[in-house]
Amino acid sequence: MVKQAANEKSKKFNFAIDRGGTFTDIICMCPDGKVKTLKLLSEDPARYSDAPREGIRRILKEETGCDTTASGLVDTSSIGWVRMGTTVATNALLERKGDPVALVVNKGFKDLLYIGNQARPKIFELNIRKPSNLYKVVVEVDCRIVPEQQERCQLKNKWKVLTGAAGAKYLEKNSVDETAIRTALQQVRQQGIQSLAVVLAHSYACPEHELRIGEIARDIGFTHITLSHQAMPMCRLVARGFTACAEAYLTPHVKRYLESFKSGFENQLAGVDVLFMQSDGGLTQMDNFRGARAVLSGPAGGVVGYAVTGARETDLPLIGFDMGGTSTDVSRFAGTYEHVIESTTAGVTIQAPQLDINTVAAGGGSRLFFRSGLFVVGPESAGAHPGPTCYKKGGPLTVTDANLVLGRILPQYFPKIFGPKENEPLDYLETKRNFEKLQVTINDYLATTEEKNHMSIESIALGFIRVANEAMCRPIRALTQSRGLDTSRHVLACFGGAGGQHACSIARELGISKVVVHKYAGILSAYGMALADVVHETQEPCGLVFNDENAGIFEERLNLLSEECTSSLKQQGFQNISLKPFLHLRYEGTDCALICSPASSSKTDNILLKTYGDFYTTFLERYRSEFGFVLQNRSIIVDDIRVRGLGINDTPPELPIGVADNKTPQPETYTQIYFDMGVFNSPVYLTKDLLANHVINGPAILIDQLSTILVEPNCTAEITGLGDIVINVTTSGTTIVDDKLDAIQLSIFSHRFMSIAEQMGRVLQRTSISTNIKERLDFSCALFGPDGGLVSNAPHIPVHLGAMQETVQYQLKQRGETLKNGDVILSNHPQAGGSHLPDLTVITPVFYQNELKPVFFVASRGHHADIGGITPGSMPPHSTSLSQEGASFKSFLIVESGIFQEEQVVERFTTPTGAKGATGTRNLSDNISDLKAQIAANQKGIQLVSELIDSYGLHVVQSYMRYIQQNAEVAVRDMLKQIAKDTLQRTGTTVLKAVECMDDGSPIKLCVTIDAENGSALCDFTGSGVEVWGNCNAPRAITLSALIYCLRCMVGYDVPLNQGCLAPIKIIIPKNSILDPSEGAAVVGGNVLTSQRIVDTVLKAFNVCAASQGCMNNITIGDEMWGYYETVAGGSGAGPTWNGVGGVHTHMTNTRITDPEILESRYPIILNRFCLRSDNSGGFGQFYGGEGIERELLFRKAVTLSVLTERRTLQPYGLDGGSPGKCGLNLLQKSDGRIISLGGKTCIDVETGDIFSMKTPGGGGYGKATSNSQALIDKNTNAQQFTERGTVYEYRQAQESA
Repeated sequence: MVKQAANEKSKKFNFAIDRGGTFTDIICMCPDGKVKTLKLLSEDPARYSDAPREGIRRILKEETGCDTTASGLVDTSSIGWVRMGTTVATNALLERKGDPVALVVNKGFKDLLYIGNQARPKIFELNIRKPSNLYKVVVEVDCRIVPEQQERCQLKNKWKVLTGAAGAKYLEKNSVDETAIRTALQQVRQQGIQSLAVVLAHSYACPEHELRIGEIARDIGFTHITLSHQAMPMCRLVARGFTACAEAYLTPHVKRYLESFKSGFENQLAGVDVLFMQSDGGLTQMDNFRGARAVLSGPAGGVVGYAVTGARETDLPLIGFDMGGTSTDVSRFAGTYEHVIESTTAGVTIQAPQLDINTVAAGGGSRLFFRSGLFVVGPESAGAHPGPTCYKKGGPLTVTDANLVLGRILPQYFPKIFGPKENEPLDYLETKRNFEKLQVTINDYLATTEEKNHMSIESIALGFIRVANEAMCRPIRALTQSRGLDTSRHVLACFGGAGGQHACSIARELGISKVVVHKYAGILSAYGMALADVVHETQEPCGLVFNDENAGIFEERLNLLSEECTSSLKQQGFQNISLKPFLHLRYEGTDCALICSPASSSKTDNILLKTYGDFYTTFLERYRSEFGFVLQNRSIIVDDIRVRGLGINDTPPELPIGVADNKTPQPETYTQIYFDMGVFNSPVYLTKDLLANHVINGPAILIDQLSTILVEPNCTAEITGLGDIVINVTTSGTTIVDDKLDAIQLSIFSHRFMSIAEQMGRVLQRTSISTNIKERLDFSCALFGPDGGLVSNAPHIPVHLGAMQETVQYQLKQRGETLKNGDVILSNHPQAGGSHLPDLTVITPVFYQNELKPVFFVASRGHHADIGGITPGSMPPHSTSLSQEGASFKSFLIVESGIFQEEQVVERFTTPTGAKGATGTRNLSDNISDLKAQIAANQKGIQLVSELIDSYGLHVVQSYMRYIQQNAEVAVRDMLKQIAKDTLQRTGTTVLKAVECMDDGSPIKLCVTIDAENGSALCDFTGSGVEVWGNCNAPRAITLSALIYCLRCMVGYDVPLNQGCLAPIKIIIPKNSILDPSEGAAVVGGNVLTSQRIVDTVLKAFNVCAASQGCMNNITIGDEMWGYYETVAGGSGAGPTWNGVGGVHTHMTNTRITDPEILESRYPIILNRFCLRSDNSGGFGQFYGGEGIERELLFRKAVTLSVLTERRTLQPYGLDGGSPGKCGLNLLQKSDGRIISLGGKTCIDVETGDIFSMKTPGGGGYGKATSNSQALIDKNTNAQQFTERGTVYEYRQAQESA
């Protein structure tokens, strides 16, 4: 479509539209310079079939008197352009309403996308809910391409050599069987499926097989074919597969919407520029709008809107805060848009350039709860239907209701669109009635505690608002501080319908002194559509080293990609074109690729690309900024080459508004608003009456047609020359709170304590150097009281829960009064609270001002890749003593009086333990670097604790530390009382017993005696097996972690996971048993195997659910030059209302598995098979257990294979009449055809051509099987929850899958 001249378009009506999930926002730029806005319900079938088209029609009717042609179509003669963002693709993905898709994959990988990265989404949910598949049918094709690996592959083969991207060599292991593929695809086509996704290994670089299958599919008549290398030519088979599936699933759905949209216009919008917003913040022609690039279409408009308009008010970076009814989005703009290439939405990982928009909370619809003395906001949402209580549809109390009760929302200024017939105002009285019911519950509870105060409904509502604000501040801090940025050195750009009511409070909490609110803040996403540029992107894989030798190749490829972008944009009529080149760079041997554009000003002569600029400097600066250092003497790899072409927008600038003669405007009315310091009679202003230079002192309310803005006390709002609002926020360094228990402050302190642990983790990840900590995120950080009791722990890695508490308390016993400021302790010994030796814990006491004793402790525990011992990786499968597993430390001063004891540290790490065959650490430099990173993380914790004490006072902070621990105790006591009641009713006793055995017969015996009256329990492990000759001994700390994990799962909702969880529980563990072995016992298997059996035993005793696979299935492969470690998922156990899930990690682990393409590119291994077991490994029952996994590895050279597994002899139990799951099986197929059973634990040298096959255990079934068991599904309907996304969410998911 040829672009109309700018002056020609300015004489017509131009429309920018955001079609959201609930509302559609429309901005029209009229020929006379006037700007009209309109808000419609996105779905209102009784009145119109399409909201954007209806909005255009109404405005044309109002402005011209002529809206439709004689044939009833919208008249386009006066329309210049239409630019639109839409949630059509997002909603189809969330609701799984796309087109039926057939997925074509390599043989052996039929369940690859179902398994995904094998991590479960929520670690404390026993009823695991994995997102449903986007495909309906899978076709396996027996064709295969693998990397050549000429230097390492010793297989004798005559496979055809193929040349891939950047000259890389690949081998054709199996060619395309065209006859078989044609037959299979014809059968699929006969089922009525028209959309096909083809996802083959290594096709991103060598697409020959995908191209041929695509040709066959076209011949057969498939109408929509997505080849994964065309959807996104990037390495990682699983993510690219999801992207191709999303493309095939969503694009036909999107195309139908576009056809429907066009059909209501004259000549189907011919002659009108129609552009759609993509997830990357750029517009594209309607015909090029694709499903996988449309998922963030609406929110992207908001980012463009605040980036373009907010930047004119400040030179500081902007934090975008978009709070709507159903979700809250947070993003950042610092002169350039922040893009990510891979992000997860609704359980689908999509590889495509997209703005880093973090959905962090549920918005105004977040539900309000009072649980065990704690004010809780979300994550459940009331959604659009039924919506908040005040919507008059029987909905629950929400944040919106709290704002209504506090006078921050004025019903008389809201449209009358509520109630069953959508014609009534907001219902204040019903909201008040529901708050009065909640008030009774809260005050009855408070009457039983130290806090005797009676809470009014206004103080309750205010408490929920403060908790909601703190909950939203945490991810904003994470977004900035994860990159080493100061949150307070930003400006908050607020938009969305609900954000204005919270902006001042959130800015104050974050230390931000300025808030900008655009005059179209309520519909800024729509306005962003008008401001965005048209984008055309080109990208291709590379894989070459970034050096002088390859510079010519990079320039050649950038030239070609640039020419393609320019040509495409010129065809669309653009002359003003900007090109932005990018290289995706990473250090060799790491997984963290950064998107790098050339540095604006070079600081070095080492510029490899003279034409395009200095990518090298950009990479070093970004790496140092995000991670705190750069790696010396390490090659840099170019993963991908990308060019982003922009057709520059020519939207006319905004016009200035009138200037005020008097700085103080006249208020429309006055209203009562509630704040912490009391109730204020506050002025209300209509923004349409405000002029430039007007100044409004808070408290006050500003109202426009689309949003309400609260100017809080000690804040000042100013109106700019263009009609925007700038609010100056006075931040306060100290907060007046006394040490008496306050339920609201309790919730806020809970968030603050967790935030300290989270921010420590960010520093550790940034400053560490090893893959385990930096990329696998296998670490935990925690805050402890002066008695060593746990206060907060992040992230929640199950095997670390509560375990560090034992370590800190051990140090207190050993060192007590001798600890001084500047001391830091290193510990990993099982007798000192350690889990296994590679997990090194660094502990720092927190001293404050003149206090003689530590007021808190901070600690960080990280998994080090090697600390010596008899095998690389320090996890030997056959160790029989602790000395064989590496260096051990009970209480070692790694820093004394502020001085790092490097000489002593080096000596301890490099000195062999004395065990036969044991060596010192094999990677000292990484050990030292990571220990320093742990010390730095602790230092960050000390800084944050000190700041908290500065704000509130030491006595107050320590008091709330105790209250938080007491609150966790209350939650567990409440749960135990309920369990006692249920158990007594079911069995007539409150004594629960269970025994589970390890494969060698060692029993784990548990007797739980519950006191129903006070909610306490005795957990007695007397009778458990003695210490074993092997490494399945579990240190005492492991049992405590397993217990806390089980308790949290059984509570069923978020509670502070701290020392208080175990306060109602007395634990008896016999000394010198498998659960508390002697000082020199081997323990590496206890951490990864016995921990799972402890969980099995606890859940069996409480009769919660059937056993899951009960194993982590540890595999270690390597030789003297390299090593590779993985854990493999299995089946989860069924429960009283749910089926188990197959191919997922359970309980004490949640480790992600290496992508097949990464595995085969880096190691001399071919992955032959990775799918669910096909032999009914899940137990039968009223509800079925989940299936185990089949995983088959072909070795391309001789290596050492170590296997450390359980459940190879004893089956995972079923419960209440359900059948057990099947055992796992480890087999080795020799190149001569022999098949050998390896047993559960072995270390063996395998030869070239050998194949290792593992079948992991299935989950147990629940209940007696009936004829309709398969039809039974989980009837537990959860409340709606917002869908998290963005880098903050990705980081937490990665942490919880370490």
